[in-house]
Amino acid sequence: MRQLALSDEILLHIDKPARYIGNEVNMVKKDPKAAAIRFALCFPDVYEIGMSHLGIQILYDMFNQRDDVCCERVYSPWSDLHQIMKEQQIPLFTLENQSPVKDMDFLGITIQYEMCYTNILQILDLSQIPLMAGERTWEHPLVIGGGPCTYNPEPLAEFFDLFYIGEGETRYDELFDLYTAAREKDCSREEFLRQACRIPGIYVPSLYEVAYQEDGTIASFQPKYDDVPATVKKEIEMELSHAAYPRRPLVPFLKATQDRVVLEIQRGCIRGCRFCQAGMIYRPTRERSLEMLKECAGEMLGNTGHEEISLSSLSSSDYSSLPELLNYLIEHKEKGVNISLPSLRIDAFSLEAMKKVQDIRKSSLTFAPEAGSQRLRNVINKGLTEEAILNGAGLAFEGGWQKVKLYFMLGLPTETEEDRKEIPRLADKIARRYYEIPKDRRNGKCQITISASFFVPKPFTPFQWASMYPKEEYLKRARTVNEEMKEQLNRKSLKFNWHEADVTVLEGVFARGDRRVGQVLLKAYQKGCLFDAWTEAFDNQKWMEAFEECGISIDFYNLRQRTAEEILPWDFIDCGVSRAFLLKEWERAQKGEVTLNCRQQCNGCGAASFEGGVCVEHQN
Repeated sequence: MRQLALSDEILLHIDKPARYIGNEVNMVKKDPKAAAIRFALCFPDVYEIGMSHLGIQILYDMFNQRDDVCCERVYSPWSDLHQIMKEQQIPLFTLENQSPVKDMDFLGITIQYEMCYTNILQILDLSQIPLMAGERTWEHPLVIGGGPCTYNPEPLAEFFDLFYIGEGETRYDELFDLYTAAREKDCSREEFLRQACRIPGIYVPSLYEVAYQEDGTIASFQPKYDDVPATVKKEIEMELSHAAYPRRPLVPFLKATQDRVVLEIQRGCIRGCRFCQAGMIYRPTRERSLEMLKECAGEMLGNTGHEEISLSSLSSSDYSSLPELLNYLIEHKEKGVNISLPSLRIDAFSLEAMKKVQDIRKSSLTFAPEAGSQRLRNVINKGLTEEAILNGAGLAFEGGWQKVKLYFMLGLPTETEEDRKEIPRLADKIARRYYEIPKDRRNGKCQITISASFFVPKPFTPFQWASMYPKEEYLKRARTVNEEMKEQLNRKSLKFNWHEADVTVLEGVFARGDRRVGQVLLKAYQKGCLFDAWTEAFDNQKWMEAFEECGISIDFYNLRQRTAEEILPWDFIDCGVSRAFLLKEWERAQKGEVTLNCRQQCNGCGAASFEGGVCVEHQN
């Protein structure tokens, strides 16, 4: 098997060469010749980002536990190395064995966010794999996508052979066994794909056809053959306490975004925020047992040398054994291990826990009201009152904190100018709460940072039918907030920043786009678009040129509100949450009606059909 390596001369002329050399602590290096299946796991962003992704770590560990699988990794080369590899025709290679990606049996790409889509084309291009799935043969790897963006895979449909929709712990063994048998029987690539599509959770885009109405909406989406499933149901691991979890996770050479032990305590969320895709697609809520988490924490700290451990969850405060888990972790704190507690509600219990594990003078607290007014928080079903926000801030200030980060969204459905002005007003009320504390008990001035992103409707949320706005409107809304800031009593304690509107517009197209927008991706990549999630690399002008040259309208995808009857590009996927429930929530949102969380009542979302989890326990 041909092996590759970057020369010392190349390594000396690129940024952060440690991204490309492998040999990290806990890396698994197998003999590729002894494996029946070679799998390249890819995160289409730089090494530091990809190494922070828990899903990659789980699959890497799980795949390599099979004797017949050799699983290796590959990440997006930064622009400097990209140019060298193109000029010198160096094929992209894996970190473990420096083997060409094009020699693998599978190339598995995790798709976490829309602005990495051109990086996916970069991976294929540098690997010297045909970009279009229809042009590949058995001489090329099977390209399979996974991750949250596969809940609308259509913009990428032409570039992938398969998509795995759902959680990876359940069906890969079945897929690998099918592949091994197909190769032994000398099946054609088409025959294999035809069989693979019948594995639950596997979507093969080439086996489906789409027709469009004159107005551009979808007229029909259906399988080409009778034995191809019309619906693809997501895969879900119900028994997380017994599922694969890496006890010896990879330790990066460079400082990664999440350079610590990550302990996933649960999946799913009971809250039901109407803008949140993760809260819908990962239903029902499932917890890992306290015993498993204690065991994992000790082993992972011992096997990595990390000095920090972080709890991973959409809403850590809702984990039923959180007090017991924190008491256990605090014992590690006494041994010099830092503890990170994200996704906690700011209540008395959480603040007391954070005081035990954080340096209050250095740390800041994060609140995510998402909307400034109570009316709009009801629309999005945030379940957070102004009283609760101010009370939580007051508890924090009295506990010694002085720095607060506030996260909001602009451009939410039904949003008014008054809703926007309430954002700095709420921040000012929080600052006032700080200055109510006697001066001798304060740590100087408080610092309140307001961060606003622009709302993007996502598939499988109640807001999937909502319209967006043009770039200029987003900027106008941000300016409204900025002007209102100047009117606040404590404006010197407030700071405001906002997300790029150009990126929001593109994200909106690819979040809800159909197969036709794939040609824009290809055109943009050919123009040099790459690392679009990075401000220094993003080039909006090239993207606008690509849309114009392809004759694709941004307004068609972003500026119109979908009707309840419209066929959406992702309607063939069953994510567990029913369309009827999402429509009901969309209607309730427009009336400003709040829906109680799953622990308070079962709202009949449909996720109980997967059995187990919070939904079944609380069914009427």
